[in-house]
Amino acid sequence: MAAPDDSRTMRERMLAGELYIADDPELAEASAAAQDLAAAYNATTARQRPLRRRLLEQLLGAVGEDTEIRPPLHVDYGTSIRIGARCFANFGLVALDVAAITIGDDVQIGPNVQLLTPTHPVEPGPRREKWEAAEPITIGDNVWLGGGVVVLPGVTIGADTVVGAGSVVTRDLPAGVVAVGNPARVVRTLERS
Repeated sequence: MAAPDDSRTMRERMLAGELYIADDPELAEASAAAQDLAAAYNATTARQRPLRRRLLEQLLGAVGEDTEIRPPLHVDYGTSIRIGARCFANFGLVALDVAAITIGDDVQIGPNVQLLTPTHPVEPGPRREKWEAAEPITIGDNVWLGGGVVVLPGVTIGADTVVGAGSVVTRDLPAGVVAVGNPARVVRTLERS
């Protein structure tokens, strides 16, 4: 809930990681523009790689060389997503980028993965009044997220880590481990190569 003397826009509050109201006109327009670009991207065919690349470059904050994201792709704004080089995301990536989503190089993302930065108040009053916030997600280099993985707000996954299919990542994971389950737990340490 905004203080009476807080003159910042809802977008400024959102980018600061503070409570904001998402149906603000400025944010609604930014989201609509992203939905238009995502719809155009999702309507492309596998033979339209150059067009896909141009649309991704317009939609996302940054996209590295030789990175492929198979449609459909769903985002809130797109501009808060930075994905490195040589990454691959299979069908159905949902990347809700109310806060920053940073994905390193050489990351493999299975189908139907969800990267979820939005949070909502636990208290019923502010939630009913439509206040929300977000926490960033960071995924290190050479991470593999199996199909159906869900990564929750504020999580960092260290380089070279593997997250098993269907896992829900509720807390940070260190580099070089295998984690599985709901909530995801480290079950093995990987040898560094």
